[in-house]
Amino acid sequence: MKWIVIGAHLQRDDVEPVAEALPVSGLFLSTLSVADDRPLGDRDLLMQVADMRAKLLDRATFIAIRYGFAVHDAREAETKCAALAPEWRARLVAHRDEVEMTLKIAAVNPTARPDRHDFESGADYLRALHESAHATDIDQQFRDAIERTIVPLATQHRWSHRDRSSLELSMLVRKSDLDKIRAAGEKLRNQFSKVPFLLSGPWPLEVFADDHQQ
Repeated sequence: MKWIVIGAHLQRDDVEPVAEALPVSGLFLSTLSVADDRPLGDRDLLMQVADMRAKLLDRATFIAIRYGFAVHDAREAETKCAALAPEWRARLVAHRDEVEMTLKIAAVNPTARPDRHDFESGADYLRALHESAHATDIDQQFRDAIERTIVPLATQHRWSHRDRSSLELSMLVRKSDLDKIRAAGEKLRNQFSKVPFLLSGPWPLEVFADDHQQ
């Protein structure tokens, strides 16, 4: 058997009975036990884990562990997670009543991917890739409206260039403000009907969790 690790939680009650709780350095990992030879890419398994993530988030905020992280016993879990546990605990305590929301907006003029053959070195090519992604921008009036309406509802926010065709706003939001965020999103949709965007969430802590997690 192996245990697929779903998230890191502050209390055992945040995990059970939705998932199996595995104690690690004062925290609890939510896990799902599966046969050792079961492929992690199995569609039914992916759907089951996604459903468990949603139910776990209904109980309490947790730090999402990237899918595919599995352990075979408690000792392996402790070895892999012990160094991260203090940082995880600090974030779970600080953001106990918050979740993440994501706003993805289509770029006004998507940038083309650089052609590798146009560059003499790999370093120049990677630099061009980075610059092309960060050249992506969205409608300025729409961005101004986001800064006026949605950003003030977030306790923290972060703009990021995920690709050359969109810009993403990640936010930490109080659970009590989720309805306000959704209402602000609908208002933006009515005011900017020609701007494609997707407001999604709530999600567990991921963008605002330790960047060096497993």
